[in-house]
Amino acid sequence: MCDRASRTTSHRSALVRGLLTTTAAIALVGASSLSASADESAGTTVGNVSVGASILLTGMTPSFTLNGLSGATVTSVAGVVSMNVKTNNFAGYDVTVQAETDTLVATDPDNDDSIPIGALKVRETGESAWSAMTDATPLTVHSQGARSAEVGDTVRNDYQVQIPFVATDTYSVTLDYVATTL
Repeated sequence: MCDRASRTTSHRSALVRGLLTTTAAIALVGASSLSASADESAGTTVGNVSVGASILLTGMTPSFTLNGLSGATVTSVAGVVSMNVKTNNFAGYDVTVQAETDTLVATDPDNDDSIPIGALKVRETGESAWSAMTDATPLTVHSQGARSAEVGDTVRNDYQVQIPFVATDTYSVTLDYVATTL
């Protein structure tokens, strides 16, 4: 019986040791899991891209010429001046034109004649009303209440001049175009 009793006690001791070892191992794994999640933290952020309004006027016709005789009213071909306007502004844009001087001056330095700037008129291609050019106030030659196409919009203008009694020559003025977001 001693053998049997000592074997039973030995088995019980081994069983208790096994349970304690297993319990300790489980506790150790649980503690490891707890400490790993205690070392982590999470958060979020919002990425923003702020896009401002831009506008670009390109492809401007560099010059044009209206040919005629004194006393004649000469009209350009449709769209004699064209340009491309590109903007991402949802409110749209305006295009204006203004003369730099109050007269068209002769090319020949010996010619004192000039043509008053008001004799030169402009309109947006497709419109019927003409506006006399001025050096004092920009004239709106295109306006729209929406952004341009992604590749830009083609804007075209027509010109007309009432030629006064002046000497034979070429008379010139610089016209400044400006595109502005609304």
